[in-house]
Amino acid sequence: MSIPSGPPAAVPRVPEAIHRRRWVILAVLMFSLLIVVLDNSILNVAVKTIASPSPTGLGATQSELEWAINSYTLVFAGLLFTAGLLGDRIGRKKVLLFGILLFGVGSALAAMSGSPGELITWRAVMGFGAAFVMPATLAILMNVFERDEQPKAIGIWAGSVGLGIAIGPITGGLLLEHFWWGSIFLVNVPVVVIALIAMAVLVPDSRDPKPGRIDPLGVLLSIVGLVLLVFGIIRGGELADFGDAVVLLSITGGLVVLAGFVWHEKRSSHPAIDITYFKNGAFSAAVAAVALVFFALMGVTFFSAFYLQSVRGYSALQSGLLIVPLAAAQMIFAPRARLVVERFGSRAVCTVGMLLVAVGLSAFALFDATTPIWVMCLVFFVQGTGMAHVMPPVTVAVMQALPREKAGSGSAINNTFRQVGGALGIAILGSVLSTVYRGEIDGHLGTLPAAARDAAGESIEATLGIAEKLGPAGAPLVGAANDAFVSAMHVTALGSACVALIGALVVGIFLPGKPPAGQRSEQGADDRAVPAGARR
Repeated sequence: MSIPSGPPAAVPRVPEAIHRRRWVILAVLMFSLLIVVLDNSILNVAVKTIASPSPTGLGATQSELEWAINSYTLVFAGLLFTAGLLGDRIGRKKVLLFGILLFGVGSALAAMSGSPGELITWRAVMGFGAAFVMPATLAILMNVFERDEQPKAIGIWAGSVGLGIAIGPITGGLLLEHFWWGSIFLVNVPVVVIALIAMAVLVPDSRDPKPGRIDPLGVLLSIVGLVLLVFGIIRGGELADFGDAVVLLSITGGLVVLAGFVWHEKRSSHPAIDITYFKNGAFSAAVAAVALVFFALMGVTFFSAFYLQSVRGYSALQSGLLIVPLAAAQMIFAPRARLVVERFGSRAVCTVGMLLVAVGLSAFALFDATTPIWVMCLVFFVQGTGMAHVMPPVTVAVMQALPREKAGSGSAINNTFRQVGGALGIAILGSVLSTVYRGEIDGHLGTLPAAARDAAGESIEATLGIAEKLGPAGAPLVGAANDAFVSAMHVTALGSACVALIGALVVGIFLPGKPPAGQRSEQGADDRAVPAGARR
């Protein structure tokens, strides 16, 4: 095929030396991302152990367990704006190295926690470091791959999330069977050391040649608003009363602060998040889909650990192995999602993916204490398949809607909505689970002293702890606790499925359909039109 005699439409901006080692760089970025995902998936398996009384665990309540997850997530989500802007401004490699180092320090300190409060604090430090890791990995990826290869690279990048989900629970189960609970955090330290060396040697630096200023007020407003909102939701679940004055003040205050955040961002000359991005319908639908799918899945991930370990009696390692089908599906299908999108278009692929997620979540409403293992594995595989056909296409839609120079900001927006959706999913669905469980179990706690009755009604772990102290007389309470938890899980699962259906509706309406053949062929032409020698 002849090369046009005129000047090319565009000159690729990736230097040839970087272009040649782009896949090695992607492997290092995936390893960095794996550290963050690995930690969260390990923690999901360990919640039952951490909830156990000392010396086995920390005796954390369900609310404290939620905050051990949400303190990380809220700091992470709140600082993503700043992390993305700093990466664009001072260099993405620099903030990536800083984030990994801080994450390692926080992991070591979390392993030595002596109370739930300390664990929550050091988890927040880990979230601070992770906020500088995840947006930088995706931003660097966008700057070492040309546009026509970005969907493939993002699919592989997203597949590494599945790898983390698979390795995390198994690693966590093995560690918990042979070591104390703090080992699930201490294992991050040697991984961080390897990642630091690999990034320092192999990963190139990049930045925005015309960066904007940082918006500390916007970041502060987002953090305060989210903390107030989620605290109110969690507290309402603990009390089984969303009409409580503290709950109402917290939720209302959070919504007001978040509204102030949006107002400030629209009028700021250097916003933490450029609101004009959301005028693009496909961009808005993509970030909404990210938030909704993680809202639905994170809440289910939280309660599935209790279902598998407390109700079904599986060990932490066995629970981790049961989640492998979900991870395997992501690892298999995420790197290939671009091929399906090329054939059917983003709208059709993401809509079907969200519907598969909804089907998988709805299936939890049919689970009981005797559901066969193969059924659970099939459901997890369906969920993973759905996610694998949602996350890569919507991530591509978000990142390619922005110029390469703003890759850090785009990555921050994508990950912020993902983490906020996950945090709210854990908070809201955790509150629903707690409220329904308390309502179901209360009728079986009448013979207990008042103080023990209140404590026993907070979570299934608390109820089982009281039943164990009662000896043989506590056997009926164990059965009642399992039944109450399964009923609460059914309600929560259906709520999660409804959220996934809303996500399917959003992407079905707003994401673009399959482009004409001529337009598809032109999209990658610019990057392929210039010989490799023309790269700078």
